[in-house]
Amino acid sequence: MSLAPRAVLVHRRTEYEELLARHGTHGQAAFFLTSRGRSIDEVVRRHDRNQRALREVAAAVPLTWRGSRVERADLDRFLFAPEDVVVVVGQDGLVANTAKYLGGQPVVGIDTDPGRNPGVLVRHRSADTAALLRAATTGGGRTDELTMVEAVADDTQRLRALNEIYLGAPGHQTARYRLGSGGGEPGAVEGEGEGEAESQASSGVLVGTGTGATGWLRSLWLDRGSPGGLPGPGDPRLLWFVREAWPSPTTGTTKVAGELGRGQELRLTVESDRIVVFGDGMEADALELTWGQSVRVGIAATSLHLVT
Repeated sequence: MSLAPRAVLVHRRTEYEELLARHGTHGQAAFFLTSRGRSIDEVVRRHDRNQRALREVAAAVPLTWRGSRVERADLDRFLFAPEDVVVVVGQDGLVANTAKYLGGQPVVGIDTDPGRNPGVLVRHRSADTAALLRAATTGGGRTDELTMVEAVADDTQRLRALNEIYLGAPGHQTARYRLGSGGGEPGAVEGEGEGEAESQASSGVLVGTGTGATGWLRSLWLDRGSPGGLPGPGDPRLLWFVREAWPSPTTGTTKVAGELGRGQELRLTVESDRIVVFGDGMEADALELTWGQSVRVGIAATSLHLVT
């Protein structure tokens, strides 16, 4: 007999909860904000809206289903199951934080603060939860397949991200490495032959998807004046940029930007003591590579299944 679906509610601590954890009481938190020209009233109202949305989402889960909750800080220790339906309650960024730990489970994004969040990934209200859960398990709804990026190290460490993956030195200082591309048709690399690796010193490499094209990736794209267009969220295409490559007698700057399609990859071999690889800003959950190790970055085989 197959298991009943499990609704996994993903949330994060509100600003009010973080203030209480730091200052101990409502009064002390209010004094702290007042001393900085802010009022705690709006913070409390946002907290109340978040808690109300969580209650409404939990109440919409069918009685025959199983249920679970996980806070953002615990995502890297939570075991998602194939039969899960993941309900992200919060901001767009929380969907991205969750996506890297999934393996194709349907995701429902619930916006707890309409008008304050862009609503790119959290597209629904808590009142829609029951209908969305039915659609996720009966095939009655539409699902957007959002391209993800994946890094695979030579020691089998693996990391996925929805927006972008960053490779560089801890603290964003100068990283030294060899960079090359390959696999399938060559990537659109600026400079000399794409298959040849180049030694570089830079403040890191960013590889991003169409979903990440509204954030960090877009800022680099605009800064470089790249002639090609940014990918869309479902496009099987990645863009990559080297940040502040430094020319020297032993390091070059001919490979600083490019595009990757399916079957193509960017290869980086470490030539310094330590390089970290993290996705979607979650630097605390990173791969760590040391001298001589290599990592391949390309389109992930798994995409994010966002219920619409």
